[in-house]
Amino acid sequence: MNILNRLHLPSALLIGTLLLSAGVHADEMQDATQLFKQGQQVAALSKVNNFLVNKPRDAQGRFLKGLILTEQAKIADAIKIFSDLTQDYPELPEPYNNLAVLYASQGQYDKAKSALEMAIRTHPSYATAHENLGDIYAKMASQAYDRALQLDSSNTATQTKLAMIQDLFSDKPRNKLAAQRSPAIPSRPLPIAEAPVAKPAPAATVPAKTLPPAKAEAPVISDKARDVQEAVEGWADAWSSKNVKKYLAHYAADFETPDGESRKAWAETRKERISRPKHIEVKVSNIAVDFTDSTHATVKFRQNYRASGFKASGGKTLLMVKSGGNWLIQEERTH
Repeated sequence: MNILNRLHLPSALLIGTLLLSAGVHADEMQDATQLFKQGQQVAALSKVNNFLVNKPRDAQGRFLKGLILTEQAKIADAIKIFSDLTQDYPELPEPYNNLAVLYASQGQYDKAKSALEMAIRTHPSYATAHENLGDIYAKMASQAYDRALQLDSSNTATQTKLAMIQDLFSDKPRNKLAAQRSPAIPSRPLPIAEAPVAKPAPAATVPAKTLPPAKAEAPVISDKARDVQEAVEGWADAWSSKNVKKYLAHYAADFETPDGESRKAWAETRKERISRPKHIEVKVSNIAVDFTDSTHATVKFRQNYRASGFKASGGKTLLMVKSGGNWLIQEERTH
């Protein structure tokens, strides 16, 4: 039955009431999202709970509540939220991804793997889920290699493989997969539109005389950017040549170690992992330099790593600072 036939209100008043109600709810959701971003989790949770009283099935509101509960370390409650969302909205990949992040934080890698596979099946181009699944495979392999070493500690091949995987995660906090942070998912997802097939352009008339193809010009970079790029390449060369002293010299005195360990302990770990393989090859490409100010730069590039039968590639970001005339690494991240 149409709502206009059931409510005895003038049409204009009814429409105005509905619009006002929608506006109030939208404001509550916006306020909750803003409070969440500001770190005011208690106030954000109160707002989103008020929102969900009137719209209990809203995917966006429930997703935000899951994020807030995660920040409050209420993992069981957050798992329940994201799990219910996967049941009610199986076409949304983000709840599967965040469910996997929570499972991984508890060491439940099989469950995390299954959730990520569902996210990818739902949305094959969801890059975050692909990256997280790769991390899960690596962590599961690490557990298997560790178990193998417990059974046969003399297996040098397994030792090398385990060291390589640990090296991959040396600049990424342990068990920290990438969570979907934005609650801006639709409550009723729209179908993904297929890209239109381009029609072939009519054949162009070939002129009697054609000009030779123009030579591609090399991109112009500033001297400062070139200095940063050369510093990154020097760091990779030192790593490849297994020159530990030169490699460590590329890190600033205030370098932020991955797990908050002491600089000395971190340096000893790096020394062991660089010295152990017989051969290391590190190549960097697609280097992009973005300056924060005259002495700070963010460098993004692709890193290809190969060592003793093990290889891996992926994106990397270095936060660099100019100190004593040299560009040094303050922080490094994989992505």
